[in-house]
Amino acid sequence: MAHNQFELLKQRRFLPFFLTQAFGAFNDNVYRQAIIGLLFYLGVSDEQRTLYTNLAPALFILPYFLFSATAGQIAEKLEKHKLIRITTAMEIAIMSLAAVGFLTQSLPVLLVALFGTGLQSTLFGPVKYSILPSVLKPEELTGGNGLVEMGTSISILAGMIFGGLIFTLAGTHGPVVAATAIVLLAITGNIVSRMIPRADAGEPDLAINWNPLPESVKIMRMTRRQPAVRNAVLGVSWFWFVGTVLTSQLPGYAEDNLGGGPTLYIFALALFSIGTGVGSMLCERLSARTVEIGLVPLGAFGMTAFMVDLYFARTGAATVTGLDVAGFVGQPGAWRVMVDLVGIGVFAGFFVVPLFALIQSRSPKNELSRVIAGMNIQNAGFIVSAAVLGVVVQRYLHWTIPQVFLGLAIANALVAIWIFTLVPEFLMRFMSWVLVRALYRLRVKGVEQIPDEGAALVVCNHVSYMDALILSASIPRPVRFVMYYKIFNIPVMSWIFRTAKAIPIAGARENPEIMRRAFEEIEAALADGQIVGIFPEGALTKDGEIAKFKSGVEHILEKQPVPVIPMALRGMWTSMWSHRDSRMSRMRVPRRFRAQVEVVAAAPVDGAAASAEGLEAQVRALRGDAA
Repeated sequence: MAHNQFELLKQRRFLPFFLTQAFGAFNDNVYRQAIIGLLFYLGVSDEQRTLYTNLAPALFILPYFLFSATAGQIAEKLEKHKLIRITTAMEIAIMSLAAVGFLTQSLPVLLVALFGTGLQSTLFGPVKYSILPSVLKPEELTGGNGLVEMGTSISILAGMIFGGLIFTLAGTHGPVVAATAIVLLAITGNIVSRMIPRADAGEPDLAINWNPLPESVKIMRMTRRQPAVRNAVLGVSWFWFVGTVLTSQLPGYAEDNLGGGPTLYIFALALFSIGTGVGSMLCERLSARTVEIGLVPLGAFGMTAFMVDLYFARTGAATVTGLDVAGFVGQPGAWRVMVDLVGIGVFAGFFVVPLFALIQSRSPKNELSRVIAGMNIQNAGFIVSAAVLGVVVQRYLHWTIPQVFLGLAIANALVAIWIFTLVPEFLMRFMSWVLVRALYRLRVKGVEQIPDEGAALVVCNHVSYMDALILSASIPRPVRFVMYYKIFNIPVMSWIFRTAKAIPIAGARENPEIMRRAFEEIEAALADGQIVGIFPEGALTKDGEIAKFKSGVEHILEKQPVPVIPMALRGMWTSMWSHRDSRMSRMRVPRRFRAQVEVVAAAPVDGAAASAEGLEAQVRALRGDAA
């Protein structure tokens, strides 16, 4: 088992795919920058360069609107490794046409090939993300997505630099060098793709509807079936909106506000790209190898904070012009701008990587490629909207570039609040993630045993008032916890419990009506395919030992014999939230700040055969002596 995402780069199930997508992103950007280099080499007029800069992005993104629905169906029907080989073979053909365009110095041929690269990217997009759940374990999804995002960001940046230097360094040999480079890169990508191991089709019997309009409507509906997935897709599209506005302003920002030129623009883009890569890579460590959507609010508000500071860092025009990178770094306030650009990138990584992992883990396996295709349609719409809005606010509202950054920061905060209001699970996970990570060093083992979909019952020992929060921060799916109603009503904490749709319960003698409603809610939740978490001891342990499991668990399983996942909390008895100390003692500072706590899960047990006694024995074995 891989212990971190870097181990995946040593394994055949991941490395060839990672390299294939990196080569593709690198080659696309080499090609686009080389076209710009050719325009300068040919000495075309400003009008022609303007035509290209407006026409090229439109040609590249148009296939996403036209063919995403078809691409999603194809990615669902074909074996994923075969489709990747087909798309990389297409890249060889497209880049061969582009090579002819470079050698003949024909802009129309290059633009046709650019449309072809957009088509190839449209076909590759759904399989790029839908293959990851097929080759990675659930606990590896966050790390794998982090690697893919990091590889994409760095490949795009490196491709832009390499493509931009071709005509500068090769001079009159530029067309030949560009033609040779893009074809060789396409061939290399295809060779590497042939090392990708088998990955089965999601829906091999799917009948493809070749009419893009009704199919586009259908797959867009697929993305909206589950509120969490719907809003994760919206979040990814918003990430592309923010990224498009930000990166499209960087060339002008580097010149007008930083006092540099193209070299300083690339440097600013590099800072943002490296930050995104670093943030993407940190997601696995921060999430403890689970799909931690609690990072999404952190990413959103972190992006806003650094964009606001970027506005204040340089509100007016540069006082010095003609700066190279070294000259800019020596200017007053330069480091603040650099930190802001890296910070925006880092928190963008925190924002987008968990969203991809959530979409992959919560979407049905036989629909995932089509959900990704629907997301790509929406992404394309947001990218176009971002480009249009950037032109409108500057040309007609006369905003400066720093004002665009400030407006984007405010919009980002408002959109984030809106998304988190629609799906409180995002914000609830963030709150529990912050609380648990602030108080404890959490280690999680075996949560991959919890099924990705369908009903299940989680049973665990009950040590402290924090138990439900710790478990909810460890389990990648939402859990409906059954908890003693007086704990449920604890001030402040009750908001989190209500948002998480916890189920309050009382003893039969204490309040039979609350108990009756609790069992009805449990039955309904399991019938709806949700996960329910219970503490069968019925109360917090008073001596650190596991008490006898009550028969309520058997009563639940009689009506809903769902799989049962035994879990154990280890190291919580010495917590200030347990009954080890008196109430007055618990009011002081914790004796072990950031103490290490473990959550351990075992393989699911057949609910039809499970008993309270047997489950108690399993939980005891999982906990061992680590009370």
